Amino acid sequence: MAVTKKIFFSIHVACALCFILFLNSQCHVSYGLRDVSIPDSIKTVKVNFIENKARYVNPRLSPTLTDRLRQKIVSQTRLTQTNSDNADWEISGYVNDYSVSTSGISQQQSTINRLNVSVHITLLNRKGGSDPKEYDVSHSFDFSASLTLQAAEAQLSDRIVRDMTDEIFNHIFSDW
Repeated sequence: MAVTKKIFFSIHVACALCFILFLNSQCHVSYGLRDVSIPDSIKTVKVNFIENKARYVNPRLSPTLTDRLRQKIVSQTRLTQTNSDNADWEISGYVNDYSVSTSGISQQQSTINRLNVSVHITLLNRKGGSDPKEYDVSHSFDFSASLTLQAAEAQLSDRIVRDMTDEIFNHIFSDW
């Protein structure tokens, strides 16, 4: 009977530990309001058009990325979007890499390609009096090598814009 109680107890402890590990494994980067860090003196933001200066230009990327970043800032911060040249913060940037490379090979043939997207962001703080902060945000998106770049872009476009917007937002508004 004592052995059975020990086994029963051990199973419960193991289950509890697995449950705790499961909960911890579900942690991921949060893009919510709780991580936003904005000085009280900052009230307005101007988001300039994010230009595409990459060698290959996806014509939909810049306008979509700019619009999504503006929407995210307005919806997830207390800042007011303005087009005025005297905004408290001015965000500008450009796509500096949009390229494809091979990332998987099987039987001497490419099986997976990788779309690399990088954006350079500059944050000008007119109320802080300091030098502009600059951030380089990069992300890679894998796709089947059997797809053309245009087909892959059609499949990945929403994810590219969402992921890049989230990373840009976090670099600007989070302390990391």
